[in-house]
Amino acid sequence: MKPLREIGAAARVALGVAFFVLFFAVWSAATFSGFVPKTFLADPLAMLRSGWTLLAEQGFAKDIGYTVWRVVGGFVLAAVVALPLGVAMGAYKGIEAFFEPFVSFARYLPASAFIPLLILWAGIGEAQKLAVIFLGSFFQLVLMVALTVGGTRRDLVEAAYTLGAGDWGIVKRVLIPAAAPQIAETLRLVLGWAWTYVIVAELIGASTGIGHMITDSQALLATDQIIFGIITIGAIGLVSDWAFKRTNRRMFRWAGL
Repeated sequence: MKPLREIGAAARVALGVAFFVLFFAVWSAATFSGFVPKTFLADPLAMLRSGWTLLAEQGFAKDIGYTVWRVVGGFVLAAVVALPLGVAMGAYKGIEAFFEPFVSFARYLPASAFIPLLILWAGIGEAQKLAVIFLGSFFQLVLMVALTVGGTRRDLVEAAYTLGAGDWGIVKRVLIPAAAPQIAETLRLVLGWAWTYVIVAELIGASTGIGHMITDSQALLATDQIIFGIITIGAIGLVSDWAFKRTNRRMFRWAGL
């Protein structure tokens, strides 16, 4: 192994699977041996049995659906607004000077801190949860897109001007295409953050969703259900991240993502 040296696809998959095997082996050894009491950490088999009960008898699939809908809805709303604003900030320094101080300020504000206000303004329905995800994703996304667009190679811009492109042509035919692969990767990264925000939103004032199930399980000291909920989030996130990455590679083969 050498720094930045690529490895084969088969080796990458094998190493990734090996970590999960090691993780579950350590977990099993710690719980089945009695080293960690089951009150604090359920064993893998108990977790799987509880997961099956949740799915087959307690309608957990519906909770998963609600959570996925909230993540996708809030993330798409944030992306629809953030992408054009981020492109404009990256392309035009005057727009960047106007918006960047506030965006930099707002991105440090934790979305969870707004939950009491959002409940007051929007109640405990879907609007409040979508708003939490929107706030948690929007400002990060705007700034990252602006930095990506603003970092476009100047020689490409100068070459386009030399060939007769106008200002709007520079944005449409140089800045956006050059930044598109990295913007796609930014969307993939921020989607992962959106999952953390939805669980926080569902921990307070929710009657459905994975976060709601985890809160109810905490009251019952049902660590097997809590762990199954956490693993479900991780599994959905892993699948969505893989799908996002695969789509980006197909769309931008030339970028070497």
